[in-house]
Amino acid sequence: MAAHLVHADDEGHLAVVTVPLRIGASNAFLASIWKNFPAEKEKSIENTSVSVNVADLLPSDHAYYTYVGSLTTPPCSEGVTWYILKVPMQLSSEQVATFAKLYPMNTRPIQPLNGREVLTSK
Repeated sequence: MAAHLVHADDEGHLAVVTVPLRIGASNAFLASIWKNFPAEKEKSIENTSVSVNVADLLPSDHAYYTYVGSLTTPPCSEGVTWYILKVPMQLSSEQVATFAKLYPMNTRPIQPLNGREVLTSK
């Protein structure tokens, strides 16, 4: 599983930071998010009483891989700069199950590199 943090600048250029997630200990940041999921898929809710700091989702080691690719959801636009963190964060199997109830299949198949260069941070 992975969390995608999508960013756009004023000109519409996109960058995505991907935080890999693996099964392990419960994740307090995700627990707060999961607790406030809408009851139905694609039904948004507003909850102004919840405050999150997305930095709490990031590992202390910010090493990453990067490449220029596309969005993973329609319209699958090209020209997106991806930063894939090397160190995964943990979440519990219960947290995976909670997410899977609303989103049982929300992944795009792995795409070929098609000549893209993958770089790594130092």
